[in-house]
Amino acid sequence: MGATSGADDGRLSDRFLDAAIGLLARVRDEEADAVAAAGALLADTVADGGRLFAFGAGHSSLAAQDLVYRAGGLALMNLLAVPGAVGVDVMPATLGSALERVDGLASAVLATSPLRAGDALVIISLSGRNALPVEMAMTARARGVKVIGVTSVAYTRETKPRHSSGTFLKDHCDVVLDSKIAVGDAELTLDTIPAPFAPASTVVTSAILQSVMAEAAGNLASRGIEPPLLRSGNVDGGLAWNDQVFEQYADRIFYQQG
Repeated sequence: MGATSGADDGRLSDRFLDAAIGLLARVRDEEADAVAAAGALLADTVADGGRLFAFGAGHSSLAAQDLVYRAGGLALMNLLAVPGAVGVDVMPATLGSALERVDGLASAVLATSPLRAGDALVIISLSGRNALPVEMAMTARARGVKVIGVTSVAYTRETKPRHSSGTFLKDHCDVVLDSKIAVGDAELTLDTIPAPFAPASTVVTSAILQSVMAEAAGNLASRGIEPPLLRSGNVDGGLAWNDQVFEQYADRIFYQQG
């Protein structure tokens, strides 16, 4: 985690951006094999007729939502939503955090979801310690779903798991992507501010996942399979292109179903 001791140390905005760039460089250099493996897993799933899902609770849901119905993204990526735990729209916002610690919730959600054997699920959890993401991964894999976990491995060394199994998200994934985020998710400190501040997990996690999407698209193309990509609706021809994709993959896209 970066540190500042006073105004002479430079702009805090610059220091935050430098910290985020440093984290992204670490991910690029240290997670390349895992990113390629995750991209290949998604490409395999698409090629085999499977569906793609993404899940995250609280702020981790932001990176999951960034993959869904996204210009330049894979059209087959669907959001797996847990009521009350998607973002911070639930009132009070602290309820979402409490739901992450409830045993049994993930199993109930998966039992009523369209997920089936042969699908792939991306699970995003910064700490990877709460019951919801751990149980989500365990239950999904038991159902024959491949799981990609995006988490900070540092939490497994510096915190205790909250799931009854005594395990973390990373213990139940086919591929683990380490975001390198420090425990506490704050990159800056200052003598005049009593708490660390400036979280970078959303920036880094979203970048990791978009790099995985790029690998998946390239992997499919290398097999002679056209990646089912969406285009921006704000460019000429984009809406017509997307309508064709929606029609072609209607049985694998759930955010289009009313």
